Amino acid sequence: MEIAKLSLTELRRLQSKIETEIRRRSDATRRDLLKKMQKMAADEGLSLSDLLPNAATEEKAAPAKAKAKGKAASKKTGTVPVKYRNPANPSIGWSGRGRKPQWVIDWLGQNKPLADLEAKAEA
Repeated sequence: MEIAKLSLTELRRLQSKIETEIRRRSDATRRDLLKKMQKMAADEGLSLSDLLPNAATEEKAAPAKAKAKGKAASKKTGTVPVKYRNPANPSIGWSGRGRKPQWVIDWLGQNKPLADLEAKAEA
C-alpha cells in the first residue's frame, strides 16, 4: 500500500480503522494480562488485591482512579449537554468531549464539516 498515493478521505478512513484496531488490541492485551496476573497470584494462594491494594480488578479500577484524584474527583458537574447529533439516528448524540464516536469519525472521513452535525437548540 502506497500511503502517499491515497486521497485525504482514504487516509482518514485508514486512520479510523487503525485507531479502532489499536483500541481493540490494547483492550484485549489488558484483559489477557490481567487474567495471567490473576492466575499467577492464585497459584500462590493470593489475589491481585493482596499484592496491589490500589489496583484490584477491572471493575474496581475506576473507583480507585477516582480516589487518587482527591478533591477533583469529588466535584460532580452532572451531565454535559449534547453538542452534536448523529444524522442517521438523531437519538444518538455526542457532547464534543472525550473520544470521537465512530459516526463522527466516519463523517469527518467523508470531508464533511463537524459544524453540520451540531445539535439544534431543543425547545
